[in-house]
Amino acid sequence: MSDVKEQKAAAPEAEERELTEKEIGEQRQIKRKKLEELREMGRDPYLVETFDVSAHSADIKDNFDAMEDQEVRVAGRIMAFRRMGKVAFVDMQDKQGRIQIFVARDNITADEYNVFKTYDVGDIIGVVGEVFKTKTGEISVRAAQVSLLCKSLQVLPNKWHGLKDTDLRYRQRYVDLIMNEDVRDTFTKRAKIISTMRKVLEEDYDLIEVETPVLGNIAGGAAARPFWTHHNTLDIDMTLRISLELHLKRLIVGGLDGVYEIGKVFRNEGMDKNHSPEFTSMEAYKAYVNLETMMDLMEQVTYKCAMAVNGSPIIKYGDKEFDVTPPWNKIDMTEAVIKATGIPFDKIDSDEEALKAAKDYGMKFEDESEWSRGKIIAEMFEDYCEDIPGFLDGPCFVCGHPLEISPLAKKDPKDPRITRRFEAYINGWEISNAFSELNDPIDQYERFAEQQRQLDAGIDDEAHPMDTDFVNALEVGMPPTGGIGIGVDRLVMLLTDSATIRDVQLFPVMKPEAK
Repeated sequence: MSDVKEQKAAAPEAEERELTEKEIGEQRQIKRKKLEELREMGRDPYLVETFDVSAHSADIKDNFDAMEDQEVRVAGRIMAFRRMGKVAFVDMQDKQGRIQIFVARDNITADEYNVFKTYDVGDIIGVVGEVFKTKTGEISVRAAQVSLLCKSLQVLPNKWHGLKDTDLRYRQRYVDLIMNEDVRDTFTKRAKIISTMRKVLEEDYDLIEVETPVLGNIAGGAAARPFWTHHNTLDIDMTLRISLELHLKRLIVGGLDGVYEIGKVFRNEGMDKNHSPEFTSMEAYKAYVNLETMMDLMEQVTYKCAMAVNGSPIIKYGDKEFDVTPPWNKIDMTEAVIKATGIPFDKIDSDEEALKAAKDYGMKFEDESEWSRGKIIAEMFEDYCEDIPGFLDGPCFVCGHPLEISPLAKKDPKDPRITRRFEAYINGWEISNAFSELNDPIDQYERFAEQQRQLDAGIDDEAHPMDTDFVNALEVGMPPTGGIGIGVDRLVMLLTDSATIRDVQLFPVMKPEAK
C-alpha cells in the first residue's frame, strides 16, 4: 500500500464553464507553440510510431489483487489534470475506460517532469509504471516513464458541459466517442450484436457469409427509390443497391445452399428517427426450408443478441419492456384490419366490394382503377393498425401479406390471394421481412411485368422493375428456399435504448454545414 494521498480538493485544470470562441482560439495557439517547442527539443510526438501496451484500465481495476506492484505499460488520452507542485494526478482514458496516473518529479526526473507539465488535456500519452492504490482507495499507475505519443491541437469540450449539441456530435463523432462513455458503449454493443448475429447464422443455421455488388443496373429486391450514379468508363448509369436479395438468391440457384450478407443498402427516401438513406441490412437465404424456419431464425438472432449485450431476454426501451423469449405471437394482416375497422374482408372477394367498403370507411383514392382488394387491405393495415397503441409492440410476426405487395414471395396454397410472408415487429417497428421465396419463374415474370407496368405508368415509383436475368436464374432452378432481411440498425436501437437511428450509426448522413 502506497503512502501517496490523493488530494481530491485540488482545483481541476478546466474551469466549470464553457470557453468562449476567443479563449478556444488562444488555447489552440498555445498548443501549437508547445508543439514547436517540443520539436525544437527533438521531441516531435508525430514521429513516434509504436508503444507496446501491456494492459488496459478495466483489466487493471478488475484484477488489482493480481496486478498490484506489477509493472504495466498503458496508453491513452489525457482527460484531466490535477497538479500539485512536484506531483500530478492524470485521468487517462483508453478503450476500456479511465484510470488514474500518478506522476511525481522524483520518479521520472526533474527534466522529464518539466516536459510533462507542458502536456495538455487531449494529448495521448504512453506510461510505464507500477500498479498501486492511493490512500483514498483509487487504483492507479505510479509512472516511472511518461511519453507523449500524439499532441492534440484542438480543445476538447470540458468535462462538465461535454459534447451535447446533437448535430455537432454526429458531425464530429470522433469527439463524441471521446467525451461520452454511453456513446462508446452503444457502438461496442453494436459490434457485439453483429458478431453474435454472425455466430447464430453460421453455427446454428449452417450459413456462409458472402459479398454481393453495391453497384448494379437494376435496383431490385425491395420497393424503394434508388440512388443513381454514372460509371464513366462504361458510360452507363448505375444504381446503388436497395436490397441484397436477388444476388443472394442467385447464389442459392448456384448451389450455395445457405448464404447471408451483412451490408449497407441505400434508399433515396425520407429521413426520420427510424429511417436513413444509408442503413445496414442482414439478409439470409437457406435452401430446403420455409417461412417457419425464418421465424425461428429471427427469434434466435434477437434472443441471443439480447442475451449477449444485456444478459437478459427483456429489452428495456424507454419506459417499455419487451420479452423476446421465443416463441413470438403471430398476427394475420387481414384479421387485424377486420378487428381494427370492422370491415368483413373475410367475406369480401371482389376489388369493387373492397373499394366501396374502404371508401365508406373514409379512405380517399385518386385512381380507383389501380386499387385491388389486396392493396386496400395492406394500406388499411398501415393506416389503421400500425398506429394502434401497443398493437404491434410485440415481439410479433405479421403474416398473410397480399400478393400485390409481395412480388418475391410464394403464394399461400390455402389462399392464393396472400403470400407466405411475415414482417417481425417490436415496439411498433418493422424489424425484419421474410418469405418462403418464390421460385416459379413464370409466376415471377408475370409479377415483375405487372410491377414494371406500374413503374412505367407512374402509378408506383417504388414498384419492382423487371429483372430478366433473375428470371433466367429461376428458370435454371432454385430449390425451395426461406429468406429473411433484418434491419440491423433498428435492432441495435432497441437493444441499446437509442432514440434515433443516427445514434447507432457512427457516421450518419448529414446535410452539409452552412457556410
